[in-house]
Amino acid sequence: MKVKKILASEIAALDSDVLTGGGTDDTAALQAALDTALTCGGVHLVMDGAALVRGLKLHSNTTIECLSPDCGFYLADGSDCAIVTNANRQYYSLDTRNITLIGGTYNQNCTRQAHDVPCDPANRQEAAFGDRHWVFGMEFCGVENLTVRDLTIRNQRTFAFMLACFKHCTIENVWIDLIDRMPANNQDGFHFWGPGQFLTIKNVGGRVGDDFMNLGPDEHDCKSSITDVLIDGVYLDDADQAIRMLSRGTGRLDRVTVRNMSGTFHGIGFYINQWFPGSTYGNFGNIKFENIDLRPLEPHYISDPFLFQLGGNFETVTFKNIYWHRPKYKYTLFQVGVPFYDRAWKIPEDNKPQIGTLIIDGLHIDDDYADAADTDYMYVKCPVNTLIIRDTEVLRAKDLPVSGTFLRTLPGCELNSLIIDRVYTQKLRNFADISEGVVGSVHYSNNINIDMEGDFIKKRTTAP
Repeated sequence: MKVKKILASEIAALDSDVLTGGGTDDTAALQAALDTALTCGGVHLVMDGAALVRGLKLHSNTTIECLSPDCGFYLADGSDCAIVTNANRQYYSLDTRNITLIGGTYNQNCTRQAHDVPCDPANRQEAAFGDRHWVFGMEFCGVENLTVRDLTIRNQRTFAFMLACFKHCTIENVWIDLIDRMPANNQDGFHFWGPGQFLTIKNVGGRVGDDFMNLGPDEHDCKSSITDVLIDGVYLDDADQAIRMLSRGTGRLDRVTVRNMSGTFHGIGFYINQWFPGSTYGNFGNIKFENIDLRPLEPHYISDPFLFQLGGNFETVTFKNIYWHRPKYKYTLFQVGVPFYDRAWKIPEDNKPQIGTLIIDGLHIDDDYADAADTDYMYVKCPVNTLIIRDTEVLRAKDLPVSGTFLRTLPGCELNSLIIDRVYTQKLRNFADISEGVVGSVHYSNNINIDMEGDFIKKRTTAP
């Protein structure tokens, strides 16, 4: 195999601007250069300027390298497509290999693109969107060895980056620059569908109008899985939502780590559930969150904002070193037992979602605003075998009144074992109110509580 290196300025006008557009349509010239991968085996296109394009299709063994952030691509008005995609998109086979995007700016020009278009008959697997195909910023389906790094995706029309059916993929140092936010228009960030394995995401950030990231293995087909995921370094810049993890059928989400995350968000932190009402409750294995410091802003689209919401079938979920720093709005930190967007959906007694082990290992809460502090930081309303809470501090400013409860069990809760260790609190009514639901054994030790109004554990006073 021979990789052919092509300097874009030698074949195209490159008289556009990655921020404002304009110039000559360079689509035909650049596509012809990219198509040489079919004859010589591979192509390395070096972008030494900015090109106006109507969407480019990439083949196996393709590298696009932009020499500076002012080099790259601007999507022409009315193109209604991804800026770049792989030419042979497949939802269940890895027919494209070795695609690399390095540097530059990819501007989708969102205000002048359609939200969705009719589905190509070859892409009807997108059952999540019916017979419509959403207009993504970048789109790759059926790729092995995909690398995307050191670039900016600007003004996405819907999802900035869409990846389905993948193996060995790395996304690093990518910023999402949403200047023209369009309310309730699905301007998500990174979106992943299975089947997929070995995904690494490092040092990404930016602004979105919906989920910053979505791991939805079977969102589209109710059967595909995603496993072995590392997300390390996420920075939210006024994002509407943080990270969604969605399993709705038999598709499994397993061996996932999210760590080192900071920034600001509006009302919805982490959705980890089935989302779509139904009887399967998803298939979640071992999910871990570590070193999370998100600051809540005024909520958008929701009346009961939260940091984490989870519901469905889980083996183990671990939260380690979570920081909640002086919020100005009332949020629940952990809503446990919410599997669907429809809160009114009736869960049958003989088919309840199950959570195996739920661990909070290191939580620091610092409250200095009375309205925000008067809350239940955590509630549980579903079966959980083991809940462990350890190394937790709830600190309150001197002038705040006694208010709020850390943990509350609600009807529907079936908690087999509750273990509380090394907890320090200030000015809570109770640490745990377990007077509703069913709670088995309770073990607590090494706890210090200052100015607590009631019992550390408030229990039921009458038989259920």
